[in-house]
Amino acid sequence: MGDVSETDTSTENSKGAEDALVLKGVEVIAREVKRLPNGPGVYRMLDENGEVLYVGKARSLKKRVTSYTRLQGQSNRIMRMILVTTAMEFVVTNTEPEALLLEANLIKRFRPRFNVLLRDDKSFPYILVTGDHESAAIVKHRGARKRKGDYFGPFASAGAVDRTINALQKAFLIRTCSDSYYENRTRPCLQYQIKRCAGPCTGEIAPEDYAGLVSEAKAFLSGRSQLIKEQLASQMETASADLEFERAAIYRDRLAALSHVQAHQGINPQTVDEADVFAIHQEGGQSCVQVFFFRTGQNWGNRAYFPKADKSWDEADILESFLAQFYDDKPAPKQILLSHPLGEQELLGEALSERMSRKVEVTVPKRGEKKELVLHAMTNAREALGRRLAETSSQARLLKGVAEAFDLATPPRRIEVYDNSHIMGTNAVGGMIVAGPEGFAKAHYRKFNIKSEDLVPGDDYGMMREVLTRRFSRLMKEHARPEGSKTSKPTDTPEAEEADAPVNTDVPAWPDLVLIDGGQGQLTAARETLEELGLTDVPLVGIAKGPDRDAGREKFFITGKPSFMLPERDPVLYFVQRLRDEAHRFAIGSHRARRKKDIAKNPLDEIAGVGPTRKKALLSHFGTAKAVSKAGVDDLAAVPGISEAIARLVYDHFHE
Repeated sequence: MGDVSETDTSTENSKGAEDALVLKGVEVIAREVKRLPNGPGVYRMLDENGEVLYVGKARSLKKRVTSYTRLQGQSNRIMRMILVTTAMEFVVTNTEPEALLLEANLIKRFRPRFNVLLRDDKSFPYILVTGDHESAAIVKHRGARKRKGDYFGPFASAGAVDRTINALQKAFLIRTCSDSYYENRTRPCLQYQIKRCAGPCTGEIAPEDYAGLVSEAKAFLSGRSQLIKEQLASQMETASADLEFERAAIYRDRLAALSHVQAHQGINPQTVDEADVFAIHQEGGQSCVQVFFFRTGQNWGNRAYFPKADKSWDEADILESFLAQFYDDKPAPKQILLSHPLGEQELLGEALSERMSRKVEVTVPKRGEKKELVLHAMTNAREALGRRLAETSSQARLLKGVAEAFDLATPPRRIEVYDNSHIMGTNAVGGMIVAGPEGFAKAHYRKFNIKSEDLVPGDDYGMMREVLTRRFSRLMKEHARPEGSKTSKPTDTPEAEEADAPVNTDVPAWPDLVLIDGGQGQLTAARETLEELGLTDVPLVGIAKGPDRDAGREKFFITGKPSFMLPERDPVLYFVQRLRDEAHRFAIGSHRARRKKDIAKNPLDEIAGVGPTRKKALLSHFGTAKAVSKAGVDDLAAVPGISEAIARLVYDHFHE
């Protein structure tokens, strides 16, 4: 009975502490309400570490924030948010649309864990027909539109742009070279020879005729593709009737190239000139937003997004927050077609119209071709989410297998793999790759240029010590170790969260497993390095290549255990091999980039006192750096601008 009484008391104390925390959060919010205006604005809720928990916007800041002081009727997500709120910040805006745009910007900047977060938000590529040169070029473009010319897009992927430019080269013979390359041509390049360019650089085509080709290309990209095809077909027939079969063949090839572009575009609607189509599908606690881009009546591709959101968010709420963030740094089209009606649909349209200085219509189509486009996007969203769930499930099984193979308490959410690359110790680079619940986390990859001057060239152990020292010293400064992490079980696993909390697929800062490419020696060096930093509980595994470097016969080393091998056809073995190969690929790629940079260096760059002017004078006089290295002091001093002292300095540099 005594034990039961003690348990009850403990439970009551725990509940009382939790209630006190909730009341503390409510008191903080209630205190802020007193000085808030009734006008529109944006608010931020912060935790005890100053991290932003949530960003919201309101028509009336006072009314919205007051709603957080009432605990009754709140969802579990809001309750958890109130629980950890210790401070609030506010920005007053002139209008509610302005507040909506600011909210989206702040969410993307601070990435609060209680908001819907847009992931994989890369910039979209465009096609640029340049307007700052007498002979326009057609190029791929990303980023700010600073260069003069006509922009066409967005395209869903760089591959779609490359395919379109490739076909447009064949169809319109527009150059793709840089202006500097163009200016230095004395005869036509290979592109002219294989009929991909009209050769304006060397006058193979008259300027007015080339301008006509550029105009046709712009017309095609602007949606007048059918008119251009009809004109080409007419010119082909005329040439054929005049028995000019070579010219007719050129028009035939151009027509075929244009047909190739349109064949890759799939759906090309008849009634939709410029629109983005969004559809969202939820399943298994995850969401997929599929977006299709239609410009000038042409389909310019689609892309799937998987926003991070709490399970309590419904499809319309996720889509609404997603759209505001999506258009934070992108131009909006004339029409935005949606699969679900939004709570603040009119407000979103008003905000985007204000930003674009023209009407932007946000609608949920009910019938006709627009409805079919939305249904097509919905089908793609459903299929993309199905594939992702299957991949996530497979990855989860593999991580569970890794935990069993290497005696971890729970499946790892962050695996770090280290490898070094060098040639006889030169241009040495250490590479770290990261994998998690969603596969390779490339945003977390890091390379380490080996800096230590005390290392013996080719000392792999010394390189590994430097890499791990730099990596974990910085990690300890920037990210506190989670309490309870002295076991290999992470404290913030999905199982440890509340039942309705979102599954945390984010990659944590600290690794749950570190894989070292090497055998017992590398493992010992790694363990000693971490021990010197006071880290004795980071799981370390060494991977030694099999006899004759045979994949499938790798040996694994763990401190305190005999080495072992995994069954040849074990999926976990294949998974670990993929991790090791990716680390090797990343390290050797970084090494090659560094080596290439060094090769491109001029030996004269290393001479103190020889700046750009003197270097140019020496190279103009001798032709090459090699010739400079062989010159005598008198020959060097004969160069204009090179004194006898500098000549001696250069000579001594090459003749130490």
